[in-house]
Amino acid sequence: MLVWENIKLAMNGLFSNKMRSLLTMLGIIIGIGSVIAIMTVSSSLTNSITDTFAELGANNVTVGVQKQSEEQETRSNGMKFGTSNRDISMEEEDYITDEMIEQVKTQFSSQIDSISLSESEGSGTVERNSNSANITLTGINQGYYDANDVCLVDGRYLTSADVEGNKSVIMVSDKVIENVFDGDTSAALGQKINVSIDDVYYTFYIVGVYEYEADSDSFSSDSEEDVTTSAYIPITTGKEIFHGEDGYSQFTIVTSSSVSSVTDFASDIEDYMNLQFYHSNEDYQISTTTMSSMTSSMNSMIQTVSIAIAFIAGISLLVGGIGVMNIMLVSITERTREIGTRKALGAKNSSIRLQFIIESVVLCLVGGLLGIAVGLILGSIAASVLGYSATAPVMAIVISVLFSMIIGVFFGYYPANKAAKMDPIEALRYE
Repeated sequence: MLVWENIKLAMNGLFSNKMRSLLTMLGIIIGIGSVIAIMTVSSSLTNSITDTFAELGANNVTVGVQKQSEEQETRSNGMKFGTSNRDISMEEEDYITDEMIEQVKTQFSSQIDSISLSESEGSGTVERNSNSANITLTGINQGYYDANDVCLVDGRYLTSADVEGNKSVIMVSDKVIENVFDGDTSAALGQKINVSIDDVYYTFYIVGVYEYEADSDSFSSDSEEDVTTSAYIPITTGKEIFHGEDGYSQFTIVTSSSVSSVTDFASDIEDYMNLQFYHSNEDYQISTTTMSSMTSSMNSMIQTVSIAIAFIAGISLLVGGIGVMNIMLVSITERTREIGTRKALGAKNSSIRLQFIIESVVLCLVGGLLGIAVGLILGSIAASVLGYSATAPVMAIVISVLFSMIIGVFFGYYPANKAAKMDPIEALRYE
C-alpha cells in the first residue's frame, strides 16, 4: 500500500511540474529513443536480408569442384579458400558425373528434395523475321525450378522428358515475347525461333514463358527493349549441341524439411563425396557452401555493428541519469521541511528512502516509455526511407524498460539516502 501511495505522489509531482519533469527526462528520452531507433532499423534490415536469402534458396546447398591447396582456410559460409602455385586445369575425370549425383541422391534420399543442374551456354540473340531479343542461354534440368524462383506466365516448364530426350525446346522470358511476338504469349507457344550464339544459329521451339524480374540491386545501361534475359533449354540438349563436358563443375541440392541444420548437412555431403569419389584426386576436391550460413554471418555482422552503435548512443543515458540525480537533489532541498515533518511524525528512514527512490524510478520509467515511442517512430521512418518494413525489436523494448528502472534506482539512491539521513530538527528549522 505504501508503494502505491508513493507512486501516486510521484505522478502528482511529475504532472505538477511538467516542464521541469520533461527537461529532466530529456536525456533518458534521447538515449532510449536512439537505441530503439537503431535496433528497429537493425531488426528490419536483418529480416529483409533473411527474406531475400530465403527467396534465393536459404535451404540450398551448392556443391562444387575446387582446386586443392596446401594452405586453406574455411570461411564462415562453409566454403574453403586457399592458394596454390600449381598450374593445372580440370580434366574429364575431375568433373562431377551423373553417377556421382545419383549415388549422393540414394545415400541421402530422405534429406534431398531435388537436384538442380545448370550450365551456361553463352550469350546471343533470339531472332524471328526482323525482330530480335538479347538472351543468355542456360542449360538446366527440371530440378532447377526448385532451387530458383522462375514464375511461369504461359505454357509449361521444362520436364524430365525434355531432358532425357535431348529435345530442342526452350523457355523464354516475357521480354523476349514482347520484342519478338509483340507480347502475344499464346501465339509464341509452339513457334520455332532461331538463337544466334557466336554467329551460329540453333533452332528451338518455345514451350514456356516466364516472368522476367529485374534485379533491383544492379544497374543496367540497356533500354527496356535491349535488356538481356535468361532463356532455358534442357541441359542435355545444351551439352549435345555445344559439345560441353560430360560432367559438371557444380550442382545444387534442395534440402527437404527434415534437415534441421543445412550447414551440418552440407558438411556431410562434402565429407561423403571427398571420401567416395575424390580421395585419390591429388588436384581437386569437393567443397560446399550454403545460403543459410551466409545469412547467419551477414546478420551477425549487422547485429554486432548495431549493438556497438546502440552502446555509443546509450552513453546519453548516463547524462540523463545524472540529470535525474541532480533534479532529485534539488527536489529534496525544496522539500526539506516536508521531510522533517514526516520524520518528526515517526516516518522511518526506509520509508523516506523508498519514497524518493520510487519518484526517481517513475521519472525514469516515464522517460523510458516516451523514449521507446520516439525510437519506434524514428526507426519506422528510417526503415521506410531505406525501403524495409519496420520491425519492432521486442527484446530491446523490454530491456529498455528494465534499464530505465535500473537507472532510476541507481541515480535515485544517493538523493534518497541523503533525504533519509536528515536530522528532523535541522530539517524543521530549514528556511
